[in-house]
Amino acid sequence: MSNIPETGRTPRVRTRLVVIQILVLSLLGTLGGRLWYLQIREGAHYQKEASGNHVQQVVQPATRGSILDARGVPLADNETRLVVSASRTDLLKQKDDGKAVLTKLAGVLGMDPEEVMQKVRLCDAKTPQPCWNGSPYQPIPITDEATPRQALQIRERAEDFPGITAEPEAVRRYPGPGKSNTAQVLGYLSPVTDEEIQQAKDTSSPYLRSDMVGRSGLERQYDKELRGKAGVTRYEVDNLGRVIGKAKSDAAQPGSNLVTSIDARVQRVAEYELDKAMKAARQQYDDITGTNYKADSGAVVVMEAKTGRIVAMASAPTYDPNVWVGGISAKDYKALTGKNSDYPLLNRAIQGQSAPGSTFKVVSTAAAVQAGYDFNGNYPCTSSYSVGGQTFMNFEGENFGDISLGRALEVSCDTVFYYLADSEWKKDGGINPKPGQPKDWFFRTAHQFGLGKKTGIDLPNEVTGRVPDRQWKQRYWEANKDAWCKSGKKDGSYVEKIAYENCLEGNKMREGDEINYSIGQGDTLLTPVQEAVIYSALSNGGTMYTPTIGKAVVSADGKHVTEIRPQPRGKLPISKATRDMMDQALAGVATRGTAAWKFAGWPQDKIPLHAKTGTAEVYGKQTTSWLATYSKDYSVIMTISQAGTGSGASGEAVRNIYSALYGVQADGSIDNKKALLPTPQKGLPKIQTDGTIAAPKIPGDPAKDQEKVAQQQATQQGDTTPNGDQTPATTTSPPTGNRDTRRRARRRGSRRTTA
Repeated sequence: MSNIPETGRTPRVRTRLVVIQILVLSLLGTLGGRLWYLQIREGAHYQKEASGNHVQQVVQPATRGSILDARGVPLADNETRLVVSASRTDLLKQKDDGKAVLTKLAGVLGMDPEEVMQKVRLCDAKTPQPCWNGSPYQPIPITDEATPRQALQIRERAEDFPGITAEPEAVRRYPGPGKSNTAQVLGYLSPVTDEEIQQAKDTSSPYLRSDMVGRSGLERQYDKELRGKAGVTRYEVDNLGRVIGKAKSDAAQPGSNLVTSIDARVQRVAEYELDKAMKAARQQYDDITGTNYKADSGAVVVMEAKTGRIVAMASAPTYDPNVWVGGISAKDYKALTGKNSDYPLLNRAIQGQSAPGSTFKVVSTAAAVQAGYDFNGNYPCTSSYSVGGQTFMNFEGENFGDISLGRALEVSCDTVFYYLADSEWKKDGGINPKPGQPKDWFFRTAHQFGLGKKTGIDLPNEVTGRVPDRQWKQRYWEANKDAWCKSGKKDGSYVEKIAYENCLEGNKMREGDEINYSIGQGDTLLTPVQEAVIYSALSNGGTMYTPTIGKAVVSADGKHVTEIRPQPRGKLPISKATRDMMDQALAGVATRGTAAWKFAGWPQDKIPLHAKTGTAEVYGKQTTSWLATYSKDYSVIMTISQAGTGSGASGEAVRNIYSALYGVQADGSIDNKKALLPTPQKGLPKIQTDGTIAAPKIPGDPAKDQEKVAQQQATQQGDTTPNGDQTPATTTSPPTGNRDTRRRARRRGSRRTTA
């Protein structure tokens, strides 16, 4: 019953009272439901959360696993250093946000105060390096090179350095055994970000704020295995923060070790020979541009032919991976990423793609055979080849008459491949084929060789290369048509004319396109590791393997070993008979063809070498040097941008790598005691009972030791000119110059062919 007198209850008042009662009951119901949800249904969860308010965690970082070469030599490991770190949380409690503390710290460490302050600022889109890209709640390392005296000053005067710590910590080290570098293969570490912590929160390998993660190379590819699991000790504390007991403790689990197929000795030789070849190329004069060759970048790959395992992989320019340890400086970061840096962070063995030049002719040869042409048939190696008013010249007008495909590989006769590709283009219906008519053997075969897609190597950020077939041309035309039509002019400059033609028919396979493609020019792009797969397959009988660097993952205690076995990825689209004939022809390249002048005196009867030279044109730049080779055990691929000819720029370097592998001396004899790796490393290094891995020492400098042999060799041969002139190789005697030079202006004209 209501206490309101009946006389005051008008209909309007009664309606209001009913509404108020309903609202009160609704609020009480909502409150009761919420209390039931929090106390009964989710009670256990919130009780756990509340107990966490009385628990403090102390993290013990896991020791990151080492990266070892095939013999157990450390390529990346850890060492204990005195690390000075700053807590942003504590610094921001200061009136000046910690500027006075950081300035004082810089004086103790002998650093520039501005550099110290830059290291503790947070990274964002507007903040350049150096900056902190990790969690803002994690201690930020200022330096990992503090001396004991500096650390003692900081610790004894803790009241002067609030938020600053100086503690011994395990930090990453890249020791460079035998003066090898291996920077792009190994990669580097940097702090985990808050975004990465959230993304990995519900995975099998979550991150802690103290974690360092791999950013490139093997450090990134095998980060989960190398990182281990940090230990966490939980202490119960009272409301004043005093420890009253230990709640729970999880011991740190050290990361596993990664054994690779890299041989540090061969790696050093490969890096040294690549660098030396580039320096030598810069001393050579380029008749086309009227300047010395720039030789601005390059790469070399040494691969086991029968497994696809990488023995050495070098990329130039390179850098010291230790610059990332403890935080990179502004100066070092600019040197690695600035416009004038030539981008040394790129691994050009898997990320550098360019036209392969005549090294691509093994693909075109296989395509011709698949299309029905006889390998031993006679094909005209004329001085020129004309289509639609355009003339494609052979090197210096050479005319070898009718020759086989094998001989065309030996002397690198362009006009034979022009003829074959043009014949197929016409059979396929020319520029306007009927639907379903083109068989496109030259493009189909490239895809069967595994080109136009990643090889699957166990390194991040590999690129695909390019097979410019009809499908690619259509996609490329659709993406660029508007820009071409806007900038193209029928009677403009060369670039404007090309844009005009591409606007009209850039989606069509023109005659000049297929002709250029047949000799590895035009829009064709390959990476060195793709070529290594192909030439290794030619060596082993036709099996293409997925390239691998990781060989085994070994647990820290040595009790668990997970081997990474070779994985076949397909067969070359050629018969055994064709493979054998190509093998013989490529051996001829090294003995009487375009590479013979660099391999004179090689013990071919004991260690047969096979080769294919290539010189690729790049619009607006000097020619790119390619040299693809193999023995029964290895393939060695070297390429140098803007360095001239294939054998001229890379011949001596590749030969020196083989000499180091097999112990070949200046007189052609073989000294097995000096051979670094006459047969591929099959087993794993010895694992001790305590989990450590036995590691042999590398005495001296393998590259410098090999250089002495190379110098003796050059003196004996009496020819040290890397890019000398050469007459055509027609006999077994070593020629005296380079056969593989190209004609830029004439070939560029072929892009305008529409007949």
